[in-house]
Amino acid sequence: MTGDAKPRPRERSAAWYERACKVLPGGVNSPVRAFRAVGGGPLFYREAAGARFRDEDGHTYLDYVMSWGPLILGHAHPAVVAAVREAAGRGLSYGAPCAAEVELAERVVAAYPGCEMVRFVSSGTEAVMSALRLARGVTGRPRVLKFDGCYHGHVDSLLVKAGSGLATFGTASSAGVPEALAELTVVVPLDDEAALERAFAAHGAELAAAIIEPVPANAGLLLQRREFLARLAELARRAGALLIFDEVISGFRLGPGGAAAHFGITPDLATFGKVIGGGMPVGAYGGRRDLMEQVSPLGAVYQAGTLSGNPVAMAAGLATLATLAAVDGWGRLEALGARLEAGVREVLARRSLPVAFVRLGSLFWLAMQGGEPPRRFDRVAADGAARYAVLHRELLERGVYLAPSAFEVGFLSLAHTEADVDATVAALDAALAEAFR
Repeated sequence: MTGDAKPRPRERSAAWYERACKVLPGGVNSPVRAFRAVGGGPLFYREAAGARFRDEDGHTYLDYVMSWGPLILGHAHPAVVAAVREAAGRGLSYGAPCAAEVELAERVVAAYPGCEMVRFVSSGTEAVMSALRLARGVTGRPRVLKFDGCYHGHVDSLLVKAGSGLATFGTASSAGVPEALAELTVVVPLDDEAALERAFAAHGAELAAAIIEPVPANAGLLLQRREFLARLAELARRAGALLIFDEVISGFRLGPGGAAAHFGITPDLATFGKVIGGGMPVGAYGGRRDLMEQVSPLGAVYQAGTLSGNPVAMAAGLATLATLAAVDGWGRLEALGARLEAGVREVLARRSLPVAFVRLGSLFWLAMQGGEPPRRFDRVAADGAARYAVLHRELLERGVYLAPSAFEVGFLSLAHTEADVDATVAALDAALAEAFR
């Protein structure tokens, strides 16, 4: 891989996509994969190992999507593959308790601030849905406060966007979500204490919970000030609402204590996914013992899952967390991230481009706009998406795969090397020249 672009024909991926469109909505099983935001057709993976994947046309790419975050060790890490094979040899699914789910729960509880009990589910969306039900069940209140630009999975009551006011009831941003459900959600801008205080003043007595990505990473990487998060925690506590940290992306990626440890703020409940599954479908929610003991079969809040605690998925998560701890994984990722940041910032400064590079640990984002990086979604420049689409295509031709959306973040893994990072900076240098031609 070099900074030079080389044509990469994609006839086989195109053929598979044509077939897929006949049997899958939009040809995909998750919307962002369709490449609608960047143009062209999606790449169909054939195989992957380490920091790279090979598509159906035989082209190899340096991957910074990493299955949207869970592959913190890289694709097909030997320790994870071995653990999965061993577990699969003992049975793919039990629908019954197994030792691995206890061991993984113990690791999560030991690592995450304030988490005394945890319940495993099969996705981040399911984790959030369950945490909200628990909050409503414990408090007896109907409403939830969320933040514009924070994504919490495709839960009906959270698929909302802000209205015209600073703090308003949500309106559904997806067909099929009843207005009555959307109206139970209060939407507030990120990084706006005044709007936050007005929302709690108006609706605090009805709020079961306030939920936030403490590191918003689904509408750009919108890094929040600790002071804002601390004020949210204080207002929630005063109102008797639970504070929920959605750490599906940040949990165990920033470190074993996630954003809670990074900011020194302990939520009442937290949701997890991605890394704790090691690439398998796993989610979880957890928190204080008195809250989690309200979940069935101990309490009146019902939640169940036939495949929850799946032995193969638990084995993948255990192997991932054990490897991270054994090799100082988070320290190594920080060093890689710092190297990438220094290289990209040098390119941006030398070319005097209106682009901001945002990073926290192994998460990074190119904000296609000048000035200070945005901290709230309504400050993200919409016109940057068109330029990002050009950048994305130019990087593909140079063998670098970023997310097919200007608003999604990139992920480093332990499989990436310093040489990979340096090659990526060189490719980005050349691709930016084309994007800003």
